[in-house]
Amino acid sequence: MAKPTIDLDMKEEVSRIFYEAAKKTWKTRRGDIGEVVEVSHDFSGLRAINVGNLPQDTFMQLNFDGIGTKVEVAERMARHDTAAFDLLAMVCDDAVVRGAEPVLVGSILDVRSLGDDNHDYLKFVRQLARGYVAAAKAANVAIVNGEVAELGSRIHGHGEFNYNWGAGLVWFARKSRMFTGKEIQPGDAVVALQEKGFRSNGLTKVRSILEESYGSEWHETPDDDSTLGESVLEPSKIYSGTVIRMIGGVRTEPMAEVHGVVHVTGGGIPGKLGRVLKPSGYGATLDNLFEPCDLMIHCQELTEHGSDVGPVSDKEAYSRWNMGQGMLVITPKPDEVIAIAQGHDIGAKVAGKITRRTGIRIKSKGYMSMDKYLSFK
Repeated sequence: MAKPTIDLDMKEEVSRIFYEAAKKTWKTRRGDIGEVVEVSHDFSGLRAINVGNLPQDTFMQLNFDGIGTKVEVAERMARHDTAAFDLLAMVCDDAVVRGAEPVLVGSILDVRSLGDDNHDYLKFVRQLARGYVAAAKAANVAIVNGEVAELGSRIHGHGEFNYNWGAGLVWFARKSRMFTGKEIQPGDAVVALQEKGFRSNGLTKVRSILEESYGSEWHETPDDDSTLGESVLEPSKIYSGTVIRMIGGVRTEPMAEVHGVVHVTGGGIPGKLGRVLKPSGYGATLDNLFEPCDLMIHCQELTEHGSDVGPVSDKEAYSRWNMGQGMLVITPKPDEVIAIAQGHDIGAKVAGKITRRTGIRIKSKGYMSMDKYLSFK
């Protein structure tokens, strides 16, 4: 069997595209921690990072994540300019849960093929790079690299352009401002920050439900003025830049009093909020959450009367999907938090409060048990 060949000229062009995209993000950290300084001016040249004059109690750490199977939806739609929002939301929004400021991002893109004489996939690479710049601006981070590897048959997917995309984030935090969970007090408000679509978790279940109901080309099914594929592809909201305004960065002062932050991804509200509440031993009652997007409700509805992948009860839905909120902010002064979020075009409202009673109680907005309370230990 002939071995796949790699077009070195094309790989060079892809590297240049990602270098130029990364370079556009460096201005977001200009004059601040994480400023990128070019020692030489070519895409393989050395870039150094300014981390001077840090407060004495500054810590640094890294975290890593990827887009997961939401990539397949982008492949189905041949639209890749939103993928970076999902990627950076996963790594940057995880950092602020610790009270940390996201600063620098590096990524690795593994593709099946960059193209050949008969196929030009550079247009898709340019879509990825364009989204990378926009997402970095939303997260207020600088991108220091964008490695690309062509792996042939080791990468599979839908359609011709297949890839996996993961990223690493460098964050910095003041020890005195990091959240331990013990700052949380009974009576604190829980402010929900609205998410209008699916984030990069729970998508395997979504794809299974839609394929079972609409067939292998489910993404082409009309959905109001769009398609099911476009609805699932709705990019993740990036909250970290806004939350840093609330809690303060390494060199900036807090603008609100915050006792805890919850990133609603895998495990949903019960799993993620439960983890944040564990050190204090307190619970929460959430009786005013945002409603989930229509497609989440529809996915539940499709499984109501029997399904190989369902039914998806409200309890499962709240444990698997964000159900309308991508982040929760715990605060004794919710008006401050809501004003900052709304000033950044993020829907925000008081969704409930912290209680001495343990466990999490959610007034459901789901399809199966609307307006009934769900209890989670």
